Amino acid sequence: MIISSRFGKATTMIAQCLVLAFFLKFSFINSYSHPLDPLSPTEINKTRQIVQQSYLGAIPNITYHFVDVEEPNKNNVLKWLSSSTTKQKPSIPRQAKVVVRAKGETHELVVDLTKGLIVSDKIYKGHGYPPFTFIELFKASKLPLTYPKFKESIAKRGLNLSEISCVPFTIGWYGEKITRRALKVSCFYRDESVNIWARPVEGITLLVDVDLIKIIMYNDRYRVPMPKAEGTNFQSSSKESKIFATCNISNIGFTIKGNEVKWGNWIFHVGFNARAGMIISTASIFDDKKQKYRRVMYRGHVSETFVPYMDPTLEWYFRTFMDVGEFGFGRSADSLQPKVDCPGNAVYMDGFMVGPNGEVQQVPRAICMFERNSGNVAWRHMEINNPTKLIRDGEADITLVVRMIATVGNYDYILDWEFLKSGSIKVGVALTGVLEMKAVPYTHKNQIKERVFGTLVAENTIANYHDHLVTYYLDLDIDDNANSFINAKLQKVKASGFGTPRKSYWTVNKEAVKREAEARITLGLEPNELLIVNPNKMTKLGNQVGYRLISGQPVSSLLDDDDYPQRRASYTKYQVWVTPYNKSERWAGGFYADRSRGDDGLAVWSQRNREIENTDIVLWHTVGIHHVPYQEDFPVMPTVQGGFELRPANFFESNPLL
Repeated sequence: MIISSRFGKATTMIAQCLVLAFFLKFSFINSYSHPLDPLSPTEINKTRQIVQQSYLGAIPNITYHFVDVEEPNKNNVLKWLSSSTTKQKPSIPRQAKVVVRAKGETHELVVDLTKGLIVSDKIYKGHGYPPFTFIELFKASKLPLTYPKFKESIAKRGLNLSEISCVPFTIGWYGEKITRRALKVSCFYRDESVNIWARPVEGITLLVDVDLIKIIMYNDRYRVPMPKAEGTNFQSSSKESKIFATCNISNIGFTIKGNEVKWGNWIFHVGFNARAGMIISTASIFDDKKQKYRRVMYRGHVSETFVPYMDPTLEWYFRTFMDVGEFGFGRSADSLQPKVDCPGNAVYMDGFMVGPNGEVQQVPRAICMFERNSGNVAWRHMEINNPTKLIRDGEADITLVVRMIATVGNYDYILDWEFLKSGSIKVGVALTGVLEMKAVPYTHKNQIKERVFGTLVAENTIANYHDHLVTYYLDLDIDDNANSFINAKLQKVKASGFGTPRKSYWTVNKEAVKREAEARITLGLEPNELLIVNPNKMTKLGNQVGYRLISGQPVSSLLDDDDYPQRRASYTKYQVWVTPYNKSERWAGGFYADRSRGDDGLAVWSQRNREIENTDIVLWHTVGIHHVPYQEDFPVMPTVQGGFELRPANFFESNPLL
């Protein structure tokens, strides 16, 4: 390990903290295997070897775009988990799903790692493309710097070409009958600023054919003054004091066995892949009265994001990103900073995925886990109506947080799964990072006479309006996988015949939703509670055991249904969907999101209107914000919090904290 002498003892301390975290992580049992474990570096190398030894290995320039565990049969996984001995456990093939591009075609492979061969090879013929590799994005970003017309445009603006940085953007789909793998590249001017997003070179559009690695369209439409560098930097002046704090990592209240975590009354599995990033699986909670673990959730992760900007002009209209499918939250995962991203008592897990050539790529400290005492109260009460003494009691709310951060271009998504001893799971998504900005000729709002599509946050700088819509896949298995969805509506009733002055009250009308079409919910239209229950399991008092969804502020897309970006992300019209479980249905915007056309994904699957009562079902929930930028968001945005809670609803006989 090389440590800069400029930081001396403080840096050595941080290095020791990281080394300690490493040994803590690997001091647990690593030989343990779980059918939902992500592919190990050894398995990734073996997958690449098997593909290279097939006929595909003879094809030049083959690229790897997706490699993950082939989803095993769910019933077999549940049998595996419930079997007490190795002999009783079912044999689950260890397979990898691989998507490669060769000779302009997309191959979907299933590689059996035990047999050492490809057991399935299909060429994808539908719409959309797999995500771009880093090499493709990098090459596209460098093309403008050698393009004569671009160099001429930069010279006319009086800018230094060596200070230009370019960023490739996905371009969506706008009705074209034939599409190609393409990116549009926008460029920015550094020159005394680390915040490239605050200094866009406005008015230039470049279209790149990714397969050819060639600029196929160039347009320099207009020029505006370059926003100044002054005031754009965002580096923290207090970073050294935070980084160099004393580490305290040995006092952890949870155990890790492979990828399985035990804490308090919870046990669950933590995984990682290039698309979703962090994945929480097989979460069960121990019921002290029943003296057994009870199932709550089979699988939960971010399924898709939709980030459309509200600027319809030529240089901006296509910026309608589906970050998970087009780029990948795992590919965008950033190494977590001790004492900044995670507290000193955190333990870290690395993430592993596959690079463009099939090689292993490691994300050090991709996930952290830590106990949090937020100062909140789990429960408390003071009772004076006791004849002998005053009673005052309670319990601090100590939770376990599992966190990762995905930096997708200018924005950072902080993704939390927080486990409570009360049985709740709080799912948090927080947004920070840097605004995407547009250069304009205005230095004061009074000068603006035309339509603009954002807020003037600095001189010559508009931050455009946009959405952040994050959709979660939640395969809840409440005490088993035969569940129902309940829309419990709170309805007002006139109070008559009671002989009291009351004129009204409200009651709850619980309805089990029978089919998918009835389970598309727009939150906020009426007071209701949304529950996933097990109709076959009752409490001693006769209530169906269940969990309820407690949402944050409702948000859904405001775009027209026939607008092309909305057709691709039609699942964002409702905040809640429920579908029957299907292991191939995990990505709300479809598996091939880049240049997709809206003919695959959650909204399409749901049109079959399948039965969802007393069966294995999946809950989908969208959270996020309509982002109206303000000056305080410049030059870097203070974190905005959002999320939801999955909370027990008659799941326990009484408060499990007692």
